Amino acid sequence: MIQKDLSNIFQAETRQMRGVLVSVSIVRVSPDLSSAKVYLSIFPSARAEELITNINNNAAQIRYQLGTLERHQLRIIPELKFFIDDSLDYIENIDNLLKK
Repeated sequence: MIQKDLSNIFQAETRQMRGVLVSVSIVRVSPDLSSAKVYLSIFPSARAEELITNINNNAAQIRYQLGTLERHQLRIIPELKFFIDDSLDYIENIDNLLKK
């Protein structure tokens, strides 16, 4: 549920930024719902560091938006921490090494 709602939030926010795609790949929530690690896949990967820094700086606002969407389903809205999901780059690197 958190992953779906965060995806919708990022889709709405990145609609204004041409050529940037942000997708939520994994959300890991702590058992007490106090924190959540959100892994984002960002295209193009050259701008990933810049965007993840910007997203982490605006985590409180994103948490507020998530809270307005899920206020009736969750007792606690978790503290959000965003990380880059580089698994696609890792897979691509392995694929390139196997082709050699």
